[in-house]
Amino acid sequence: MHELSAGRASRILWRGIRLRCPNCGQAGILASWFALRERCPHCGLVLDRGESDYFLGAYLVNLVAVELIVTAVLFGIGYAMWPRVPWTALTWGGVVLAAVAAVACYPLTKSLWLAFDVVLRPVTEEELQLGREDTRVVRATPRVDDV
Repeated sequence: MHELSAGRASRILWRGIRLRCPNCGQAGILASWFALRERCPHCGLVLDRGESDYFLGAYLVNLVAVELIVTAVLFGIGYAMWPRVPWTALTWGGVVLAAVAAVACYPLTKSLWLAFDVVLRPVTEEELQLGREDTRVVRATPRVDDV
């Protein structure tokens, strides 16, 4: 088990910000913009480290990040255009910005949540071994030449 230090924690969080595996630092943990792979293709770390609601925290982080972005942009525009603020355009622009920012921030917040988890619950050798063993290909039906 690794000892938690500020340098190690910041390295893991930096990996999360860069959308990399928090354990080995390699790229490739995203299956698509909206989904992580089941495990890291390099070290075998199982990326869903908890229950079925494991990434609920990532959704909360995404919500907070989007709200901060929208608030900062809307206040900035309102301040710059005061006293003639186009309130209707600002309202609809805020709605569009919130939707776009939520989609744009989604993989980052999911990766960052995983990194936070690795900082708080370091990866064990048993966990990595389980991830490596589970990468075996199991065929449900035999091939023609196997019969």
